[in-house]
Formats: sequence, C-alpha cells, structure tokens
Amino acid sequence: MRSILVFLLIGILSYITGLYYPWWSLAVVAFVVSLIIRQKPVASFFTAFISLFVLWSSLALFRDMANDHILGNRMSELFLQVKSPVLLAIITGFIGAIVAGFAALSASFLRTKKRVNTQAPSGDV
Repeated sequence: MRSILVFLLIGILSYITGLYYPWWSLAVVAFVVSLIIRQKPVASFFTAFISLFVLWSSLALFRDMANDHILGNRMSELFLQVKSPVLLAIITGFIGAIVAGFAALSASFLRTKKRVNTQAPSGDV
C-alpha cells in the first residue's frame, strides 16, 4: 500500500513541478517523497523508477502523437539511426527513471540508521 502511495505521489508531483520548474525537479520530488515516506532502499528505488518511467514515456508518446510523430521520427533517426519514436520515448523514460530512482535511493539511504558497535574490539589491547 505504501509503494502505491509513493508511486502516485512521485508521479503526480513530478508532473506538476515539471510544468513550472526544470526537468531535474523530478529528482527533488523523488528525494523529498522518499525522505518523508520510509521505504526499504530497493523498494524506494524501484517505486520511483517505475513511476517516472511511466510518466516520462507516456508524456513523450502523447506529445509526439500530437504532431504525427514528425519530430520523434527525425530525432530517433538522428540519434538511433532508425525511425522509431516509440523507442525514443522508452529511452527518454529510462533517463528520467534513472534520475528519480537514484534520488529516491539516496533519500532512503539517508534515513537508514547505522549500527554502532559499542563493544571494544577483542584481541590486541
């Protein structure tokens, strides 16, 4: 249940902040949400990763469909050497997902407490 909440919060807040702030604001959103809502590091990474992958891939595809894939075809032919706007959207989503995933992972590691060994080391004294 917590993962679904984090998934939705990161997706919605990243979309809203993306309207007004630079692209990297998604990292700030993923970091803050993962800092507020505690998750294990692996779950935190994959929740943010999947949330932003879905968001950016779908945004790239829907924006590209609005102009009949003209720009997507040209950019994918330029960078990928094939006319595949869908592959370009997937790569775009992957880039955003990696940024968000590592931001969430950083916040999760920041929240984990280190165990302190209070016993003196045995051996040479």
